[in-house]
Amino acid sequence: MQDSNSLINQVAHAIAASHSNSTTAAGPADQNQRERRQDQATPTDAHIDAINQVFALFRINYHNQYYAAFKDNELLNQARRLWLNSLAQFAPETILRGARKVIEESEYLPTLNRMIRACQGDPEKFGLLDAHAAYVEACRAPSPKAAHNWSHPAVYHAGCASDWYFLMTNAEKVAFPIFERHYLKLCERVMNGAELPAPNVQLLPETIETPLSKEENLKRMEELRKQLDL
Repeated sequence: MQDSNSLINQVAHAIAASHSNSTTAAGPADQNQRERRQDQATPTDAHIDAINQVFALFRINYHNQYYAAFKDNELLNQARRLWLNSLAQFAPETILRGARKVIEESEYLPTLNRMIRACQGDPEKFGLLDAHAAYVEACRAPSPKAAHNWSHPAVYHAGCASDWYFLMTNAEKVAFPIFERHYLKLCERVMNGAELPAPNVQLLPETIETPLSKEENLKRMEELRKQLDL
C-alpha cells in the first residue's frame, strides 16, 4: 500500500495539472477575471508538509477521536486530499497557525469548516477592519491617499494594489471583490507576523515636475504590487 505522503503528492500534482490544462476564451481578460485566475490556489510541497503536520498534531491531541474518525488509511487519505485542496488558499504557516488555534480552543477534533475559519483568523485582534469596512475607508479617503490617517496600512496597500482609479470608477459589486482579495491576503500576512510598510507620504516638491504618464504610473503600481507580494 502506498504511504500517505505519496498519495498526497499525487493529489497535489493532479490538482496542478488540472489548473495548467484548463482553457479560457481568447481575448483580453478584465481585472476581475485576472484576479480570479490568480486566486486559484495550487498546493505546493510546503502545503503538503503543513497538512501532514496538522494531521500529526490532531493524532496526538485528539487520539481517540482521531482513530474513531479515520478508521482506516482510505478514510484518512480521503480527508487529507480534501483538506489539501481546500486549504491551499492559505499560506502553509497560516494552516499551522489555524491548527494550533483549534487545538488550544477546542477539545473536539475540528471539521474542515472549523479549520478554514481558524485559518482566516480574527483580524480585529490585529487592529484590522473587516473587509467591507476597509473598502469603505479606502473609497472615502481623500487625496493624497498616503497622507490619510489610515486605520491600518493594509487598507492603504490594498487600495494601491486594487488601483485607486479602478475603485473610484466602478460600482461596489465590481470593485469590492477585487479589493477584498488584496486586503485579505494582506491581513493574512499581518496575522502571520509581517509588518507592512507605512504609506509613503511624499513632501511637496520645491519645483513642479512633469506628471507621470499612464504607462509610468502603471509600471510603478506593478512594482508596488511585487514589493507587497500581491
